Amino acid sequence: MTAAHASQAAVTTYRGPAVENRHHAHVAVVDGAGRLLLAFGDPHRATLPRSAVKPAQALAVLETGALERFGFDETDLALMCASHSSEDRHIARARAMLAKAHVTEEEMRCGGHPPISEAVERAWIKRDFVPTPVCSNCSGKHAGMLAAALAMGQTTTNYERPEHPLQQRVRRTMAELVDLNEADIAWGTDGCNLPTPSFALDGLARLFMKLAHAADKAARGEPASTRDAALARICGAMTAHPEYVAGEGRFCTVLMSAFGGNVVGKVGAEGSYGLGVRAGAHGVDGIDGPIGLAVKVEDGNGAMLTAVVTELLHELRIGTPSQRAQLDAFRAPTIKNTVGLEVGRTEVRLPLTRQAT
Repeated sequence: MTAAHASQAAVTTYRGPAVENRHHAHVAVVDGAGRLLLAFGDPHRATLPRSAVKPAQALAVLETGALERFGFDETDLALMCASHSSEDRHIARARAMLAKAHVTEEEMRCGGHPPISEAVERAWIKRDFVPTPVCSNCSGKHAGMLAAALAMGQTTTNYERPEHPLQQRVRRTMAELVDLNEADIAWGTDGCNLPTPSFALDGLARLFMKLAHAADKAARGEPASTRDAALARICGAMTAHPEYVAGEGRFCTVLMSAFGGNVVGKVGAEGSYGLGVRAGAHGVDGIDGPIGLAVKVEDGNGAMLTAVVTELLHELRIGTPSQRAQLDAFRAPTIKNTVGLEVGRTEVRLPLTRQAT
């Protein structure tokens, strides 16, 4: 982080005229060649993107041939990339995926947890419902990985462990997508019990640029490598079925619904976000091709994260004004007290600096 940005907050919240909180963030924007184009804070910050890397994990699954072998469709693929809200449709889809792969919920190595959706949580409380693994927001990813292990000719036992051949494949795929050596990526364990990577923030931007770039090539009918075809398929599944990537009213769903297939985005726990924008869908000066964006909010605040991402949509002139307006509720959220009185406001300031290329 530069000295100038070390003391410069990305988001400031006010209660009346008084500053209440300052939130620091880091932003990396890359061009279609993967070169760092614009930055705020430290674009190389070692970051755990958490669920923002699910498209890369889904690519590893797709490249095993599991989708064809078990008859998974594009909605299933979208759920593999999801941090879903545990709505009835999400749980039903995860169960259907398990049935297609001829595996059981007992084989899933994720745990049940309270849902992301407040509406779903209220419904569960009223029913005294105890969530099981299939209710996990990551259940699509786990169902896909169980199928992938079988497609590789491996046992599903310990499929979540770092030493399992499937997770070794995920490690290689991840390194290739973020343009790093495997040794440059550190691995921990995610909330859903799978290995989770840490690498420089601009690597996440490259991952999402590649999703957008592959979609561009597919739309133009250009000859594509097997990997580009797979990346385009993932991008298409996420943008065609955004309600399965997140859920009702969630940022990822609203974002991808708004931009008509030109923007692919995915949140990660604790304040990470990856965004891919197709060629012609942004207003970055001098850049005709796709771009990739990555954001990390230092304190992990989810509302501040979506405020930053929404502000970037405006600063980079992504989509049309009417498309961006659909995200206005996330841009500068007001602060209200328990009787609904507006008592504070949010201000986002992201002076992006052009990087040498």
